Amino acid sequence: MALSTKDISSLLGLLSEDTTEQQSVEVLASQCCSTFSKQDHFKVGNALVFLLLQPDMLPLPQQRIVATAILYFLYKNEPLKRNPFANVFLHIMQHTELSKAPGKPADPATQFTKFTPGEKYFVRQLITNPNKELFKKTASQLLQSDLTATHAAADASLAELEAVVRERLADVPAAARAGVTVVVPDPDLRPDASGAYSEQNVTRRTAEGVLGGPTPYAQQCVSPEFLRLPPPLHNCQDEMVYMVPSEPHEHQVAYDPSLLTAPAGVGEARQLMALAVHGPLTLQQQNQLISQLKRDLKTVYQVGVTPAKLPDLVEHNPIIAIEVLLQLMDSPQITDYFNVLVNMEMSLHSMEVVNRLTTAVELPAEFVHLYITNCIATCEAIKDRYMQNRLVRLVCVFLQSLIRNKIINVHTILIEVQAFCIDFNRIREAAALFRLLKQLDSNEHVSQLPPGQRT
Repeated sequence: MALSTKDISSLLGLLSEDTTEQQSVEVLASQCCSTFSKQDHFKVGNALVFLLLQPDMLPLPQQRIVATAILYFLYKNEPLKRNPFANVFLHIMQHTELSKAPGKPADPATQFTKFTPGEKYFVRQLITNPNKELFKKTASQLLQSDLTATHAAADASLAELEAVVRERLADVPAAARAGVTVVVPDPDLRPDASGAYSEQNVTRRTAEGVLGGPTPYAQQCVSPEFLRLPPPLHNCQDEMVYMVPSEPHEHQVAYDPSLLTAPAGVGEARQLMALAVHGPLTLQQQNQLISQLKRDLKTVYQVGVTPAKLPDLVEHNPIIAIEVLLQLMDSPQITDYFNVLVNMEMSLHSMEVVNRLTTAVELPAEFVHLYITNCIATCEAIKDRYMQNRLVRLVCVFLQSLIRNKIINVHTILIEVQAFCIDFNRIREAAALFRLLKQLDSNEHVSQLPPGQRT
């Protein structure tokens, strides 16, 4: 977006020769920041960059110092390396005048502002030590500053800033960085005999024309065209024959009517599975559904059993759930089903499903361990004494089955299960499980002794 005529007039008023002589840099920069809203700061910064780089727009060094200070104050609360116009400060610091051939006039398209040592000194102070006393001076006072101060700190800060700007510009395409502005400076604008510039009205009209409008000329540039060879044409002989058939009778549409029809039995299996999620099936319905699942192994992917529906299927029809999980063992989504099974509310049916799965296939050890931990935590959290005793018995019987069938490694859960048995030692099944653990631990200890020490 461009600046309005009123905004351009206000900005040029702050940069006029009389204003820069009378007011301090801080007053002018603060006035600019308060005149324009924060969302317009970037547009104001772009306009200032254009004015700085054109030698006939801000011809006096006092004006350029104020413009540079405003660029700094627009993003004063941010570190200098995060200022979007940090590359302008680098351009001023690294500026060197280009020599031209004797007797040959300079090309206006290649002319830029010639920054004085005083301006470079001010920018150096901005990079190294932007103290408050610096901004309380006028632009003329800053130009008269001592230029013999040490530059060691400035060189280090300048190198750091240069590295940040180089990294920022690395993502910009080389063609975009090589663009040339469409605005050409006027070589005929010269000061009069007293050294003053009397073309202020011309400068204002030029700024309004360049910075205003829907697409400001200051933001336009001529970029080099990226040329590349056109790819060779493909020599097409018979690939396109189907688009323009020479003999229509030889080309007929081949249609497979079975594409939109489900295999026999899948529709009935889908209906039975929908019933199984919401309630227990009859024995005949269970046998019919299991028979269809075993007849066509692809049926399990077509009946709509998602991980979210698994808890309801386990509670109402554990036998169906076992068959479904066994057929989904090779599916990439089996981990999702395991996660749901582990985190669902513990019950007799869920333990039955897990127990049957452990005897039928080899389940991941972390899944079994996590399920046991969930069972123990559920027993400890129940407040109803009757329900707690009932679930503790179920868990103990379940753990004894896993241990006797050598489905789990006892050592991975030994401490956790022993503590569980001690907490519920009043229950007979918990005491029996504790004795089983002690017996296994003792037998392993004896097996590790030398043959002569075993009894």
